[in-house]
Amino acid sequence: MPKAIPYQSTRERRLTTEELADQIGMKPESIRARLCRKGHFYGLRPIKLPNRRLLWPSDSTERLTEQRNFQPIAA
Repeated sequence: MPKAIPYQSTRERRLTTEELADQIGMKPESIRARLCRKGHFYGLRPIKLPNRRLLWPSDSTERLTEQRNFQPIAA
């Protein structure tokens, strides 16, 4: 049986929900809630891992700040 290769080593670097939330100044729960309600977070869709964790594209922060309708809530 072939040895499993860690996900991060075979793909581009992805962000966890916590890292994304920290970069855009929101709570991780707010990101998860919008994803659950809308099926996306302002057009972004994460990869869902078998352990239920979410990994977001590494350019998520840039893509969000380019959008006109995205305004992070001040903490």
